[in-house]
Amino acid sequence: MNIKSENKNSLTGFIIAFFGAILFSTKAIIVKKAFHDTSVDALTLLAERMIFSLPFYIAAAIFSSGKKNNVRMTNRQWMNVVLLGLAGYYLSSYFDFVGLQYVSAGLERLILFLYPTFAVLINAYYFKQKINNLQKTALVLTYVGIGIAYFGELKFDNSNPDFYWGSFLIFICAITYSFYLVGSGRMVPVLGVTKFTAYAMLSATCGVLFHFLIQKHSANLFASSTLIRYSIMLALLATVIPSFMLSYGMKKIGANNTAIITSIGPVSTILQAHFILGDRIFAEQVIGTVLVITGVIMIGWQSFDTSNG
Repeated sequence: MNIKSENKNSLTGFIIAFFGAILFSTKAIIVKKAFHDTSVDALTLLAERMIFSLPFYIAAAIFSSGKKNNVRMTNRQWMNVVLLGLAGYYLSSYFDFVGLQYVSAGLERLILFLYPTFAVLINAYYFKQKINNLQKTALVLTYVGIGIAYFGELKFDNSNPDFYWGSFLIFICAITYSFYLVGSGRMVPVLGVTKFTAYAMLSATCGVLFHFLIQKHSANLFASSTLIRYSIMLALLATVIPSFMLSYGMKKIGANNTAIITSIGPVSTILQAHFILGDRIFAEQVIGTVLVITGVIMIGWQSFDTSNG
């Protein structure tokens, strides 16, 4: 009976994490549609996304902090959560949204998907975790895959003067998000997934809104019903709902298995970009995607084996 219950929980966790990853992958599509259908700039769109997400994360923060097993954060933990939130969801999101103005949704997702490899390198440099042969092979596969997809896309987008700039911004986004990933791996076991995510997102929201107010874009906020619709979709379908779905998946099947499942993200984004945005699918993109996903899955399985060894 217990085995059946565990299997059912694992299957439920897998399904929820899978569809959470699919929803997360819609972010780039919604952002591209918003840029195409409105005159919104990246910062305004990001600010609206965070505003519509804000009530849900406030509720999550209150709920998680009110539990009997709530862990009261020390000043150092507060500082770490705030810094990780600013890096992972303010800076990363800002670089991502600006970069999406200049590169395709499929390429954005592939470059962004380098963050697990950067996390391995950060752990190796700062925490002296040795990179074994399997991880080295995974890193090579991943970067070769990105290179193939990148130069393949360059053939079709060589007239865009901002292509390299957009690619660079997405690359920086992947780096800043990898710091969030490494930090969250050390904070979540202490604070819990829900509490950490809620307070990190609240910190990021403060950062985004402060940036927005400094830029004085208030006249453009909620400029049209179309923009509001896309902002709500970004907040709910591509942020709040999938974040809680993946948190649930982590509880049921573990963080490493959930991370492996999210490898469906680049494939989902490429297919959505093709059918919704009309982006072409070409051989280099397919080959590069397969190599990147293979590398990330190898890193994920390696982490899984290590955690159970």
